[in-house]
Amino acid sequence: MDNLITVTSFLYVLSSVGYISYFFFQKEYLHRIGQVFLATGFLCNSIMIGYYYAKTGQIPVRNLHETLLVTGWAVAGVFFAFQYKFKVKVLGGYAALLAAACVVASFLVPGKIVETQTIFNSIWLIVHVVSIFVGHAAFALACGVGLLYIAQENAIKGKKHGFFYKRLPSLDLLDSTGYACIATGFTLLTIGLITGFIYAKSVWGRFWSWDPKEVWSGITWLLYAAILHGRLTVGWRGKKAAVMAIIGFAVVLFTFFGVNFLLKGHHGIFTR
Repeated sequence: MDNLITVTSFLYVLSSVGYISYFFFQKEYLHRIGQVFLATGFLCNSIMIGYYYAKTGQIPVRNLHETLLVTGWAVAGVFFAFQYKFKVKVLGGYAALLAAACVVASFLVPGKIVETQTIFNSIWLIVHVVSIFVGHAAFALACGVGLLYIAQENAIKGKKHGFFYKRLPSLDLLDSTGYACIATGFTLLTIGLITGFIYAKSVWGRFWSWDPKEVWSGITWLLYAAILHGRLTVGWRGKKAAVMAIIGFAVVLFTFFGVNFLLKGHHGIFTR
């Protein structure tokens, strides 16, 4: 399985090279190369996840090694979904790099043997994990779109119709793409929290226990709820929405990784 992880990492890295080369040289064949490598890497990533599930009968998020594999898979998969809808090709380099970073990191992190535990045998856990991971991947893409928006807006306001202006999509397309990413991520995060509450009740006997992960997940939900509310009621669009998407993802990163390493709680079991 280590060989397949190496192959997947290599494919994601090659995809990054292809997409970034497309961004610089604007040759369609470079975009296709990046797309093919990313799709092949995603397939290999899916095989690894399926292998771990078949081997243990449990969703592979039992340690940091497995968690990073699933994270890379989610980022690549969500990118393809939004690419099909919005055709923001230049976002591919960002998505491929992020997926590559996750899988490479999973290769470097020792895959500690985790004994099979009954707490992992729950349909609620599966729905919870998939919803959270895919939702966070959507937030990651919203952050990338936000960075592109700021770069394009600066190019337009500075009347420098050069490198970025010629290569980046319109501000309207970037804004609508970022909104779709956040709306999708928020919906999935909501589903993930609800199923997480049900799972917590079945395992620990209570829906809420003020676990640090629960608290910060709640903070993340409230932040993105505020972002969506601001857009729908007071018109948070454009640069303000882009900046909020970047801030929101910073909170996601802390909730997803930082809390497990810096604060003790139930979820520390998933990053051993």
